[in-house]
Amino acid sequence: MSERRPPVGIDDLLEQVRRGYERVAPDEAFAAARAGEALLVDIRYAALRGRDGLIPGALVVERNELEWRLDPWGSHRLPQATGHDLRVVVICNEGYASSLAAASLHQLGLHRATDLIGGFQAWRTAGLPVTP
Repeated sequence: MSERRPPVGIDDLLEQVRRGYERVAPDEAFAAARAGEALLVDIRYAALRGRDGLIPGALVVERNELEWRLDPWGSHRLPQATGHDLRVVVICNEGYASSLAAASLHQLGLHRATDLIGGFQAWRTAGLPVTP
């Protein structure tokens, strides 16, 4: 039987999981994707993508499917899930849900998974490419 842990608030949880990896700024994510060194994964739900647009070249994977689609050993993996060394940059709307998603990918062994500081909104504010 597992030992019960004391409750933790979401702000503390975010701080804890973010200590487990180095987050990336929009310009760094853009450069890594452009160089073929990172896979950008947009986990925003359809209404936000429809309202704000898409990052060209980003793979769209709904948050509730992320682990199944990116697990290199999974039966439902996408072709892009080539191995545990894959550098994945998870993007949500503002950079909160993506932190939890990146931590979950770390638990699957994707040790280079990270997330975008500020999410899609920071990407757009930085003037990086967005398509309708």
